This record gives sequence, C-alpha cells and structure tokens, in this order.
Amino acid sequence: MANSKHYSSEEMNRYFNDPEYRRKKAKKSRGFVRRHLGKLLVLFLITVGLLTWYGFSIVSGLPSLEKLENPRPELATKIYSSDGIVLDLIAKKNRTRTTLEHVPPGLLHALIATEDKAFYDHWGIHLARLVRAFVKNIIALDLTREGASTLTQQLARNLYELQGVRESFFDKVTRKIREFVTSVQIERNFTKDEILELYLNVALFGRGAYGIESGAQLFFGKAAAELTPAEYTLLVGMLKGPGYYDPINHPERAYRRRDIVIGQMVRDGYTTQEDAERIRSDTLTFRLGDTEFRQGIAPHFSEWIRQQLIRKTEKYGFDIYRDGLRVFTTLDSRMQLHANRAVEEHLMQYQKLFDERWDWRRAQDILRDNIERRIRETDVYRQLQTREERDSLAKVLRNDPAFIDSVKKFTQQIEVGFVVLNPHNGHVVAMVGGRNFRHFKYGLNHVTQIRRQPGSAFKSFVYTAAIDNGTPLCYELWNQPVTIPVADGTLWTPGNIDGSFGGKYTLREGLKRSINLIAVRAILELAPPKVVAEYAKRMGISTPVPPYESISLGTAEVIPLELTAAHGVFANEGVLVDPIAILRIEDKDGNIIEQNVPEKREVLSKQTAFLMTSMLQDAVDDGTGLRVRNFLPRIYPAAGKTGTTNDYGDAWFIGYTPHLAAGVWVGFDDNRIKFGSADGQGGRAAAPIFGRFMQYTYADSLIGLPVEHFLQPEGIVVDSICVGTKKKAQEWCPEKTTEYFNEKYPIGQCDRHTSAFAPRRQPGRISW
Repeated sequence: MANSKHYSSEEMNRYFNDPEYRRKKAKKSRGFVRRHLGKLLVLFLITVGLLTWYGFSIVSGLPSLEKLENPRPELATKIYSSDGIVLDLIAKKNRTRTTLEHVPPGLLHALIATEDKAFYDHWGIHLARLVRAFVKNIIALDLTREGASTLTQQLARNLYELQGVRESFFDKVTRKIREFVTSVQIERNFTKDEILELYLNVALFGRGAYGIESGAQLFFGKAAAELTPAEYTLLVGMLKGPGYYDPINHPERAYRRRDIVIGQMVRDGYTTQEDAERIRSDTLTFRLGDTEFRQGIAPHFSEWIRQQLIRKTEKYGFDIYRDGLRVFTTLDSRMQLHANRAVEEHLMQYQKLFDERWDWRRAQDILRDNIERRIRETDVYRQLQTREERDSLAKVLRNDPAFIDSVKKFTQQIEVGFVVLNPHNGHVVAMVGGRNFRHFKYGLNHVTQIRRQPGSAFKSFVYTAAIDNGTPLCYELWNQPVTIPVADGTLWTPGNIDGSFGGKYTLREGLKRSINLIAVRAILELAPPKVVAEYAKRMGISTPVPPYESISLGTAEVIPLELTAAHGVFANEGVLVDPIAILRIEDKDGNIIEQNVPEKREVLSKQTAFLMTSMLQDAVDDGTGLRVRNFLPRIYPAAGKTGTTNDYGDAWFIGYTPHLAAGVWVGFDDNRIKFGSADGQGGRAAAPIFGRFMQYTYADSLIGLPVEHFLQPEGIVVDSICVGTKKKAQEWCPEKTTEYFNEKYPIGQCDRHTSAFAPRRQPGRISW
C-alpha cells in the first residue's frame, strides 16, 4: 500500500477488514491517474522519444557496409633510399597489411585457442560466455573484471577506434551496443577467414605496431611468415595487454602469458605436450626491427623528409600517417654509413680533447642558464601542476651533483652538421644533422635549421665576385691593416688570425692561406659589398647578407645546406642545382603522386667556376685545408675552403670533388661556448670529417666512383707569368710560373724585364 508509513494502525486494520473502505480508497487512487493523465502521457512520450533518439544515434554511428568491406587501417609511410633501403617509417600507428597466406597456420591456432575457441561456432556474439562473464563481474562488483568479447567483437572495436570514437563512460556504453550490432553485420558479410585476416591487420601488438606484420618486424625484425612457434605464441599472448605484457620491459609477465597460450593450444588439440615443451624451451632473440626503422641510419634526413611531406598534404590531400605512401629519396645508404662513421670517429677524438681543456669555472653564468633550461625541460617538471611544486623540484635539482654533471656533459657536447650533395643533380646523398644521430627524436637539424656565421668560408663569394668581373688570379693586394668606419660611428679594424701583416699577396695566395686582410682589401678594391651580397644570393644563399665590408670575413649568418650547395656551383661549371631530397612519392598501390626533377640555373661562367676551383684546390693541397690530405690521397682531386669564427666558436669546411660537394659545421648549441684555441680552426675541427668521408666513399668498390679531374672549359688558357710583375713573362724574366686565365680578360706583358739588360729583382725588395 502506497505511503503506508503515514497511516495509523487503526486505519490499516480498517483497510484490510472493511471492503467498502477499500473501494473508496481505490476510487481515490483512480482519480489521481485521471488528474495526472496528461503528465504521465508526456512522460511516456519523452521516454519513447529518448529511446528512439538513442536508438537512432546508435544506428547512425554504425560503420557502413562499404567501410566494413573496405576498412581503412593506418598504413605507415615508408621512406626509401636511392639504393632501395627502407630508411624510416612515418606513422602514428605502425601498420602494415598482410594476408592469411603469409601467416603461419600455428599462429591462427594460437589466436583462436586463446582469444575465442568457439570462433567457428558463434555468429559474432557468444551469449553463454557473455552471461557467464556478466555474473562474475556482478559478484566481483567490477563490470570490467572479465571480458566476453569474441574475435569478431574485438574486430568491431578496432574499427570504431579507427573512426576516432572517444572512450568516455557514455561513449563506452554506446560503443558496446554498437559492437554487438556491428559484430552481427560482420559475420553476415564476411567469411571466417576474412574476419581473421582483418583482425590480424588491425590488432595492437604494442609500441605503436598495429597488425601482425608490424608486430613481427617490431620485436623480431622479420616478416610474419618467418615467425617461429615460440615467437608467435608470445605475440598472441600480448594481445590481452600489449603494454602490460611487453617482453622487453616485462619479460617475466610476457613469458608467463606465452605459457598460457601454449597451454590453451594443448588443451584444444592444436599441439602436443611434447611440442609444447619444445616451444617453451626455445630461446627468443629480440631485434627491435622497428626501432631501427624509426631511428635508422639517417634520422635527421628522415625527419626533414617528414616535414616536407607535411607541407605537401594540403596540395595532394594525403595523410602521411595512415595512407601507406612510398617516398623514394636521393639518399645513398652506403654514403650515409660512411658519413656516420666519419663524424663518429672524428668527434670521438675531438670531444676528448675539448673536455680536457674546458673549465666550467670560467663559465658559471652559462652553466646556470643551462641548468635552469634543462630543469624546465624535464618530464617531471612539466607534469607538476603548481608553482610551489615546480619551485621545490627546481631547488632539489639545482643542488643535485648528478643532475648538474649531466647538464655539463650535455652542454659541452660538440655538435655537428654534415651534408653531402651531388652538385650535378642536387641530390642530397648523405646527412648527419647532429651528434646523436643514433638516437635523434625531432631535435635540431644542424644542416637545415641553424644559421651561423661562416667565417672565412664566406670568402669564396668575395673572390668569385672579383674574378667574375675580370680580376686575374695573380692580381696582388697589400697585406696591410686597414680601418673602416661603421654605420654606428665606430671603427672596424680587422686583422689576420695570427696577428701578422706585411707584403703583397696574389688572390690565389690569399685564398689558399685564408689571409683576412687580403679578403678585406678585395672587398674594398675589387668587389664592393653590395656586389658580393648579390653573388651570394645568386649562388643560393637565402639568408640576409648585409652589404657591409665585414661580410668579407663571414659575419653574415648562413645555413649549412645552402653554403654547401653554393660551393657545388664551382664543381658544376657555374650551374646552381637546388638541393632536393624527394625523387618520387607513390600511393600504397604504386600510383605516382609527385615526381621531382632538380631546378638548374647558370649563375657563373664556366671559366669563373674553374678558376675558383683551381684556387680552392690549392687550399686543400697546400693551404688551410691541408688536413683533408691526411685521409684522402692526392690522387683524388679535391677543393675546399675552411672557416673559423671569432674565439673559435664555429668551425667550417666546405669542399667538393668532381663528383660530390660536402659541407661540415662543428660547434655548440649554446654559441657562448667556444673552442677557445687553434683547435677550433676549420682546418682542424671540421676538415678531417670531409677527408674521412671522401676516403671511405672513394675506396668503396660498391659505390665505384672513378678517379676524375675537374674539367678545364674552353676559354681558359694557361700562360707563363713573371713572378716579379705578375704579368705575361718575357724571354728575359728571371723567374717564371704558370697561371690560369680567362681569355676574355687578357693581361699585359711584363714591362720590367724587356731585355737582357733590364734590372732584376733584388733580394728583400717588394715587387709591384
């Protein structure tokens, strides 16, 4: 009886003993229904409407039959080298498709025995298993304690996850209902084998590897078809919880779970007890193949490719993380290995030398700044919610000797940027974007992303401008100090790196020995700053080059990749080829999306390019780049220019052979840290990397680069000149040498030694 707590005992006795009284009460209740009939009807309609809306939302959220028949799993984009090596995979989910024909039959038995032994008997939902799990969960007061999903339901769940359904509580309930409906749809539209194949291509095997093919590559570095019983039973066991049963982080859990899988196979008759023991006793070797893909031999190059692909997404409409693109690049894996080796060998020695000389007591401000920066970059610091918690952590780390030592080691680490191009077609054939090329993860690429002063490596543009406008290589300039007014009212007084001065030097000698005052005199007398800036831009330098005299010593910042390509102009007879890295992009079916050809433009005459090469060869064979010859035999022609900045902060070597152009930058991410001694000269800190690389590359018979010389173009003549006057030698000139000339710009005859009785140069006298 409704609201019985409001009745007295007398009323209750009367209700049960007096029929007339009960009829009056019932009549009164029916009156309540009549009075509230409208409200009850509205409530009923609202309930029906809500249920209808919810049912419609469930149905509308179901995958269409087309999506079920043509699911779109996320396929990794593969980056290939020019010689067919997979350099990297780009994917949020590493997923590669396979078919049942490429899966060991025993793997299917392990999967069915462990995940769904009634797979061939149910129609998508196993009702008995569902009820049993529901009862157990109710008893345990935990609705997620035991699952009851069939393989078909798990497949349905994966399909919804591919569509981006979020896992809020309401979404979870809705998804479960949809899973039931979708499971039935799947069973009605696919065969059991098709369901198994689709499941194996979308199941998560851990560490971002979706699908059995990716899982096999990730943990064992092999194809799924090559998996042994010990390997595929472990992978099947991981399906219950890929992170929890990760065999690298939690080997004991993974092996226990594998033993359960093997036991299930014995129970269901898929294997014998004897074979089971043999499987359990097999030793597993984890190769982490996917780790190699993700880091690879050229991770900075691969990340550069990824950035270029992202910029192309709007144009082509592809998704680099799920469309399974194939990207064919210019990189040569053999040259990349030689580049890695050259960098590693040189810096291993050079880091030790620097560490012995560096003293943090002279750089406490730099240390404090880097400690604070590293504190802010730690994961723990970023996860803290309040300022008080962060301040407390920072205080602890500032006084932690181990943390401080790690900051010191990181900050004083020598960094490097090394890139190799084919100057004739612009192909980037090797790239080392940083010291930690083995463990790179979206850090700074010191080939494409830094801007640093190139020092004397910029002198090439000064000499190019002078020579291209008719100045012969034998033209002499005074090696004398000069004072130049600066726009801010101060005076600039450049000097040579060793403090010396005096005498006159030809352009050839000035460039070979990298004499600063000769370069400054050249920009003052032969090639004005504005002209030099124009030549630098024409040859591929995109960074601003202010038209000041100081650019003759490399004060304008440049990007290593561009500086290297600009020097490649000399090797390519005056033609600039813009660097390219992507040759072709294909979709997953092999259809070509984009195909690239290098852009070429003539920026110098062949004659100027050859004359510059002739001088830069001297710099390698007998000048500031001589250490290249400690590694690369003289039989191989090479040219190049060193660069060193103030206080030996940045070291450069930009060089080339008839086949390859390469640029090296060596320095520190915190540019307040300097080498501080002659060890920071480009010829010592950078040139050996170039030399080592070229030695290894030319000695590699698989690459097969021949011994070739720089081509002398038409219009270049070789003439004998008087050593004293630097003009065409007469019969009576006492000392003669040979020099290259552009026939467009002839020089006069020696006017000092015009006969046998002409005065000869006296010892100690300076010749004009």
